Amino acid sequence: MSSLIGGQAVLEGVMMRGPSNWSVAVRKPDGDIAQVSKPIVSPMTRHWALRLPVVRGVVALGESLAIGFRALAISANYAAQEEGEDGEVTTELTRGQLIFAFAIAIGFAVLLFKVGPALLTDWIGIKAGWFVIVEGLIRVTVFVVYLSVISLLPDLRRVFQYHAAEHKAINAYEAGEELEPARVQKFSLIHPRCGTAFLLWVMVIAIFVFAFFGRPAWYWLIATRILLLPVIAGIAYELIRFAGKHTGNRILMTLLAPGLWLQRLTTREPTLDQLEVSIRALREVLEREGRTATPDAQRVEVMA
Repeated sequence: MSSLIGGQAVLEGVMMRGPSNWSVAVRKPDGDIAQVSKPIVSPMTRHWALRLPVVRGVVALGESLAIGFRALAISANYAAQEEGEDGEVTTELTRGQLIFAFAIAIGFAVLLFKVGPALLTDWIGIKAGWFVIVEGLIRVTVFVVYLSVISLLPDLRRVFQYHAAEHKAINAYEAGEELEPARVQKFSLIHPRCGTAFLLWVMVIAIFVFAFFGRPAWYWLIATRILLLPVIAGIAYELIRFAGKHTGNRILMTLLAPGLWLQRLTTREPTLDQLEVSIRALREVLEREGRTATPDAQRVEVMA
């Protein structure tokens, strides 16, 4: 059985991860490919309770965010490199700047997609019976509009191309295809375990979870939208995980189709050079997983 592999697009590159290792490959300004690999020691290998349904999704999400941040920091530093007058390469971005930017991004997302729709629905004065439905519709609408707008930004096009390169490489690997750019190019840029689909289902599932609370006071409204986010994310992860293992089920794929359609907004057809970067990261992870694979590591949940 093949190892479960996930990934993430970064600046001018791709991060790939398995149960025990992750690797990021980045195209440097001079055209060479830089590569950094790190081991993963997941708490899921040590504590059985962290492998329980829903709980494992929260842990996997936390691990993915932590690894994704480290990979993004590495890629940002390579992308910011400039040739100095003496020919040496200098890095402009500091770790503190990256942490600050990451914190701002997380806070912005929570306010825009969680707290904002709830307060807007409360301000409109929707009655309790319809409150969570209207709130959910506003939340999904804001999310789709947001993706539609950023998909038009030229500066993000290359990130979306690397996002597709990540999907194509994983699809090719899961199909048993040879990992060569020309062969990988023919595969789909859509993947059922994509984070875009995951985020959509976080918003849809939130409707059902928040239905138990009706229309509380504004301060409880804010508290529930923030505090219940891990629970909702864990449930959404189980759905995406199940879909990833049953891609041949037409009924299930039909139900999950909206999440797959949304990926058209966050992916663009990659070039062969970009696929080369994605494949480099994937090959390194597969090689490392082959050397360090253990029975406990196979219990680790991997988010795409």
